[in-house]
Amino acid sequence: MRIPYPQLKAEFKRVLTSLDINDAVADACAAVFADNSRDGVYSHGLNRFAVFVEYIREKLVIPHALPALVSSFGAVEQCDGNMGPGMLNAQFCMGRAIDIAKNNGIGCVAIKNTNHWMRGGTYGLQAAEAGYIGICFTNTIANLPPWGGTEPRLGNNPLVIAVPRQGGHVVLDMAMTQYSFGKLWQYEAQGKELPVPGGYDKEGELTTDAAAIAESKRPLPIGFWKGSGLSLVLDLMATVLSGGDSTPVITQSGRKETGVSQVFIAIKTDNERNAALIEEIISYTKSNSEGNEILFPGENMLRTREQSLKDGVWIDEEIWEKVKGL
Repeated sequence: MRIPYPQLKAEFKRVLTSLDINDAVADACAAVFADNSRDGVYSHGLNRFAVFVEYIREKLVIPHALPALVSSFGAVEQCDGNMGPGMLNAQFCMGRAIDIAKNNGIGCVAIKNTNHWMRGGTYGLQAAEAGYIGICFTNTIANLPPWGGTEPRLGNNPLVIAVPRQGGHVVLDMAMTQYSFGKLWQYEAQGKELPVPGGYDKEGELTTDAAAIAESKRPLPIGFWKGSGLSLVLDLMATVLSGGDSTPVITQSGRKETGVSQVFIAIKTDNERNAALIEEIISYTKSNSEGNEILFPGENMLRTREQSLKDGVWIDEEIWEKVKGL
């Protein structure tokens, strides 16, 4: 089922304003959820919206809280998110990183006590739209066993790298598992097998069964031990730079996935000079397709966005009805 983008956003805003959230905050949050579904990231668009509402009702997300500066040294700033909406805190931090980079060439803003940012690529795109290279990452609750282990001890800590490009920005947005949990839930809900193994079942065997992976809580880290190591260092950097909570602290607190730590980096670049170089790299990468289409990170997102704006945003009808009932 497809519906017009404005209708999707309006429904999100209606629900949020019914929670006594002011118009500006409700509109900004609704736009993030609608944009995510528009771009094909359904797991952090419509499909995640009810969870966001639940967190607001449980006072785990404070809708009108604003980020506050904690400290500043050189091109690096630390902020406290005060448990506000993670998407709005993230937009603020990347915006601030861009402002710092204008005069310093690079800007880094790390934030503690914030919440789930939904689609991390949103903030990479924010930097790229402003003409800057964007890098950002977050820690999470422990939901990934380290390589060689069987119990979750690492976070599925997403990493985003975006490079501005005329005709469509290059945006790498990846979790530390072969499939994000949102993607696993999507495959499970649709009763589909994963294209490649994404984790282990309860017997310790690699499987393409999303439900079995969710039950065992043993997703597969990308690159096996490499993804495990990358997850660890991302948590280390997010915690050290922000002065906030680590994956172990968030997990052992017994709370839900709130109060996470995040980092946003913007790097100034000469886009006019680099345009030809970027196209050369992409063209060379695509030249060895052997009949298969090769896409750069973010290219399929652009196609999905175009179709969504033309034909309407694809939605899960059952989830849509639940949101309408909120």
